[in-house]
Amino acid sequence: MEKTSPSLTIALQTEIRGAIAAADGWIPFDQFMAQALYHPGLGYYANERPKFGSQDADGSDFVTAPELSGLFGQALATQVAQALQATGTTEVWEFGAGSGALALQLLEALGDQVQRYCIVDLSGTLRARQQLRLARFADKVQWVTELPATLQAVVVGNEVLDAMPVQLLARVGGVWHERGVAWSGEEFTWQDRPTALRPPCGIDGPHDYLTEIHPQAESFIRTLADRLTQGAAFFLDYGFPEAEYYHPQRSTGTVMCHYQHRADPDPLALVGLKDITAHVNFSGIALAGQDAGLNVLGYTSQARFLMNCGLLSKMEHATHMERAQALKLITEHEMGELFKVVAFGAGQEWEPLGFTQGDRSHTL
Repeated sequence: MEKTSPSLTIALQTEIRGAIAAADGWIPFDQFMAQALYHPGLGYYANERPKFGSQDADGSDFVTAPELSGLFGQALATQVAQALQATGTTEVWEFGAGSGALALQLLEALGDQVQRYCIVDLSGTLRARQQLRLARFADKVQWVTELPATLQAVVVGNEVLDAMPVQLLARVGGVWHERGVAWSGEEFTWQDRPTALRPPCGIDGPHDYLTEIHPQAESFIRTLADRLTQGAAFFLDYGFPEAEYYHPQRSTGTVMCHYQHRADPDPLALVGLKDITAHVNFSGIALAGQDAGLNVLGYTSQARFLMNCGLLSKMEHATHMERAQALKLITEHEMGELFKVVAFGAGQEWEPLGFTQGDRSHTL
């Protein structure tokens, strides 16, 4: 299995170096992250390399919940089914469908409750793989590149917000800077510039501090709110409420890369070959939706959400191996606590099943 693609990295480096040169030698990190992940044909999510898988041997870099266990999609389908009925809609829209595993699980579980399943994915290579995986549902599944003017549907997004480009803010010697990227010698390098940008809340202490702000993810939520006239939206991702996200002790930020099932904090190396993510500030996401007119229907841990949706009863009928994999979805030291779920509604409020116990909306 080929482990690196030097030609791909060099080609992408050349493109980003051109952007840096055109911007007088410096671009903000969100522009760098966007190019590294989504540059046509070269960015991480746009090139042909495998991404999703359970082990290094298959050439993949990380595993997401739907690949880990089919029971994830079955439990989420219980919530989506309730949402379709409560909102009187018959469409599901998925953002960032990855390998197509979650779409397949939802389509199999929901049956005739879904008349149309729309996938919004920026990656042409992933779209091709999704089409193969979902071939038997070709009469229901469509791939779209933008939202319609109005939308009546249940929206899902698993690990999509964390892949949206973030801006880096660095407090150095008591002065706030925006951290961007320059080219020095033969490599990308960090470079800070003073900025008027600030985190959404004060951060106590005089110590140097690196963190992120999320204008693109929050803008995405506002756009969704503008279009969603009837329905609901569920986003599952890793992150924290604002008070935890900007805790004084979280002084090195949350940007993380994934390559061959190993994590590292250096997005400037192996550009185009590594996934780059940042944790989600769920307070900012919830506020963006609320300010744009959506109702915040709930916020809780992934473990509590999936258990509320019947995961444990589904595990009773699974094999020993399937139960072991599903446990990783809910155990605290795996995905259960770090991953959270936030839900929005358009129209009349109702109580989603996934938040009936353990709702943490008050912590946002």
